[in-house]
Amino acid sequence: MRLSKPSSTDRPLQVWRDLNLSTLTAGFVAMLTGYSSSVVLMVQAGQAAGLSNAQIASWIWALSIGMAICTLLLSLRYRLPLVVVWSTPGAALLITSLPGVSYSDAIGAFIFCGLLLLLSGISSTVARLMRWLPASLAAALLAGILFRIGSQILQAAQEQIGLVLVMFVSYLLAKRWAPRYAVLLALLCGTLIAWVTGMLDLPEVQWQITLPEWTTPSFSLSAMISIGLPLYIVAMTSQNLPGLAILKSDGYEVDPAPILSLTGLMSVLLAPFGSHGLNLAAISAAVCTGHEAHPDPAKRYTAALCCGALFGAIALFAGTLTVLFMALPQALVISIAALALLGSIASGLAKAMESQGEREAALIAFMIAASGFTLFSIGSAFWGLVAGAATLLLLPGTPRQILEQPLQNLPQSALDAELAGEQKQQ
Repeated sequence: MRLSKPSSTDRPLQVWRDLNLSTLTAGFVAMLTGYSSSVVLMVQAGQAAGLSNAQIASWIWALSIGMAICTLLLSLRYRLPLVVVWSTPGAALLITSLPGVSYSDAIGAFIFCGLLLLLSGISSTVARLMRWLPASLAAALLAGILFRIGSQILQAAQEQIGLVLVMFVSYLLAKRWAPRYAVLLALLCGTLIAWVTGMLDLPEVQWQITLPEWTTPSFSLSAMISIGLPLYIVAMTSQNLPGLAILKSDGYEVDPAPILSLTGLMSVLLAPFGSHGLNLAAISAAVCTGHEAHPDPAKRYTAALCCGALFGAIALFAGTLTVLFMALPQALVISIAALALLGSIASGLAKAMESQGEREAALIAFMIAASGFTLFSIGSAFWGLVAGAATLLLLPGTPRQILEQPLQNLPQSALDAELAGEQKQQ
């Protein structure tokens, strides 16, 4: 199934009709998950490099405004839930690679990384890779990536069992009586408990509009090799490829070229203000692509639009809101992210195990993706994909045609299956 695009005159009205409370909630949870889980890495990387508070705020401003522009443009243009974020693994990489490198050289390395992303969009290599990716492996990667995040709710329960139990029970009750608002109710109950128990102790801040700071780039071969190239590899293997796999698993067949081209171009333009790179979201995207966001897959793009609008609002007060995000209770953030991803994990596992001939390869891909295994600074999602594809090719009895069939002959997409199920129920 291909989603139809409304006429240009009808688009604003159509977006308003497609928007509802569940998509608003999904967009908010996607934003909250992305910022609160990794903004601390940005601050740590900036402090390790000796940057001033103004430079760190400009860094987060550049990423936020780039995320807002890319998410809104792509989601409006293609009517798909396309969420663009910064590279969290890249931010972690910068904690150790930025010290000892001048900031201007680092900016030059960021530009180099953006140019590589842009070239990846212009070429057709990524598009060909996604075209031949079996649906079972895409679903296994989805389940594995999200399972690692979802299982963290058990660690949160060890520290804040009362908070997690209240959120879990409220989620289950809402799933029975008002399933569309289950995540929202869990978030409200968790926030209330955190406030009553004193966990939600937000610091006093001065609300000031964040102004970007320009840094003239300089280009060092050593910085491009030690910072720019690893950033590109991490962005492609840990963010872009898993993000495309998640979209594919949820039934959204997309052309990677315009996504990579736009994110690469914006990365280059915003690098002098501190942006280390923009890429397709994986975990945050799954919040917007799953059934919890909207029962109708054709309307889930509005969840991405809400997320993009919040990115833009955060950019205005990036310095102030960074302090607030860092003060949120981790147990609250982890729990709401895990609950929002339960449906996507379940559908990913179900689709990964559908075909008996692909089941073992999908299981291997799932296990590696869920393990957090890292080799040569490349994350587990990429190695799960490699191992799963190798298993399909090497195991006796595995149909090799799986990797040789064109896109139009792939099994029915999850999007078609879900819509067919809804029509059958009606």
